Amino acid sequence: MERDAKILSAIAAGLFVVAVGLVAFNDRQAPDEATSAPASAGDEVSVNPLPGGAVAAGKLATDFKLPSLNGTAISLSSLRGKVVFLNVWATWCGPCREEMPSIETLYEEFAKDPDFVVLAVSQDSEGRAAVDSYVHQNGYKFTVLLDPQNEVGDAYDVSGIPETFIIDRTGRIVAHHVGPYDWAQPDMRAALRELIGTKDNQTAKAE
Repeated sequence: MERDAKILSAIAAGLFVVAVGLVAFNDRQAPDEATSAPASAGDEVSVNPLPGGAVAAGKLATDFKLPSLNGTAISLSSLRGKVVFLNVWATWCGPCREEMPSIETLYEEFAKDPDFVVLAVSQDSEGRAAVDSYVHQNGYKFTVLLDPQNEVGDAYDVSGIPETFIIDRTGRIVAHHVGPYDWAQPDMRAALRELIGTKDNQTAKAE
């Protein structure tokens, strides 16, 4: 879809040449019809199934349920019908810390939009003790989930952090990026606005 292509273009237009996994499907298309975009050195493209086959661009994102910093359990399936920005990170990860301010800016941009959700899944083995102080010290307001057992990392076959997945209203992954990125760029915000603004009448029928 054109809106998905705009997300790809927005990422690729950044200071760093970024490669993402991006696919656009309708209900009659199969995942094998996806085509790959060229990757530059140090970047990763994932359009075909990810290593291990846990998730694939164009397929439904694997469901999970994790506690947030405030103690509320959140599942991905409960967010169906919303656009989800899913970021896997850790406090000890330098590149993760590098991109966090841009994620906060992105969150603040869409804070009043109920159809957009930021989930930052921490892989810190120390759990809440390590994450809570870091998040509050930096004033981050987006939702942080605790995953000390790396359940999401394993389910999504995360190969390196930070790693980000953009999931559309139907629960399908439309973009996948490995490494830090400036998510607050105007082109990215515009692409996400269009993705958020597109209602999919087949949300409940997504496979």
